[in-house]
Amino acid sequence: MKIDRSNPPQSSGKVKFTLPKFERFELKNGMNVLFMQKNHLPVVKINLQVNCGSSFDPIGKSGLAFLTAHLIGEGAGEYNSLQLDEEIESLGTLFDPSTDNDIVNLSMLALSDKLERSLELLSLVYQSPQFNDDDFNREKNKLLAKIVQNLNEPSFVASSNFDKIVLKNTFYENSVLGKTKDVETFSNSDVINFHKKYFVPSNSLIIVVGNVTKNNLEEMLNKYFTTFATSIIEPPKPIIAEKQNSKFYFIHQENAAQSEIRIGHLSNKRTEPDYFAKNIANSVLGGQFSSRLNLNLREAKGFTYGIHSAFIYYKNVGYFEISTSVNGKDTAESISEINKELAGLKLEITDNEIDFVKSYFIKRFPATFETNSQIVNSLSNLVKFSLPENYFDNYIQNISNCSKAEIEKSIIEHFRTDDLIYLIVGDKEIVLPQLKQITNLEIIELDVEGNIV
Repeated sequence: MKIDRSNPPQSSGKVKFTLPKFERFELKNGMNVLFMQKNHLPVVKINLQVNCGSSFDPIGKSGLAFLTAHLIGEGAGEYNSLQLDEEIESLGTLFDPSTDNDIVNLSMLALSDKLERSLELLSLVYQSPQFNDDDFNREKNKLLAKIVQNLNEPSFVASSNFDKIVLKNTFYENSVLGKTKDVETFSNSDVINFHKKYFVPSNSLIIVVGNVTKNNLEEMLNKYFTTFATSIIEPPKPIIAEKQNSKFYFIHQENAAQSEIRIGHLSNKRTEPDYFAKNIANSVLGGQFSSRLNLNLREAKGFTYGIHSAFIYYKNVGYFEISTSVNGKDTAESISEINKELAGLKLEITDNEIDFVKSYFIKRFPATFETNSQIVNSLSNLVKFSLPENYFDNYIQNISNCSKAEIEKSIIEHFRTDDLIYLIVGDKEIVLPQLKQITNLEIIELDVEGNIV
């Protein structure tokens, strides 16, 4: 049968999507649980989240949350590190501890018929980690090596130092991995005390999505999560992030063939009412493959394999960032083209662009709830940013109702070309002469850790 490809398929109408409802309940020890039953596959996704990401690192102890999260699975209860790994693997369960700026996340993906044993092991990891001295020394050395390795990666150097500059004097300015000079001072007692302080039911949340009933889940969780320890958790001091004047920063990477470029500025929080308007505007600029930035620098100029812009959110702060990697000889021209696209966005955004982005957001929305992991991540953001319970129910309507006037207002307020911070990582001999031709601003040279040279 021959297919006529001359006419695109017709739309079947508006997207109608109803998200299955989630439930909240509380364990006997006071820990909160978010649960959604989803029976399409015999698997269950569990995220045990502790409100103690890197922003909770004590002063002079950057990287402590990261090290704690990676040590917590190195032996727990009666099992040493190898035995615990074998127990988890024998169940076909995947265990993945991680840390970001706001939370430590202990993630598990378990088969339904192995869920109880998986939860039992997760409870041991959470409540009774061994924190053996040998494990501590090994993981500490691995972290120090990882920091050194990353400081030789231009992309990491660019992103971590851009955060440090834009989020200056806030508890988000340090890399999650921490600084070498801080990590070198760690003792095992630092990890033990960090765990004792923050890994308590009142500071933790369990999100479960999958093939299990609420009654069975509640019974299993109460059976194994039995610690009642509570403590008064003092969150980091409120963010006092300050807007900065436009500046150029440069970090030398000898013999670098490409330049890493980061451009942006401080923005508002995730919970502000103009979230949808500025996201639509950003998608037109650089938030999707067909964006203005990508069509210019990738498709027309051939400077890069890809360029992306985004509003990035932590729990208490947000910022705008454009990121790309370009051939070193094209650094200055790439920056000029980025500035041109930013200026063009402020001049005009068309109805066709807005309609296309709205359609894209609305049609892809159901796909973000296909897997258990996707649903868990969505529920995590709901809690992390204190979004309303009906946020997902109203998502499509909020996108559809966003007016052109609101989008144009958000462009004026949140794409501030006079406040842009420019950070470039590349070869000094190739890039610096170019930069001096496109800006009258002082070019501040930094080392890979962000110190002024």
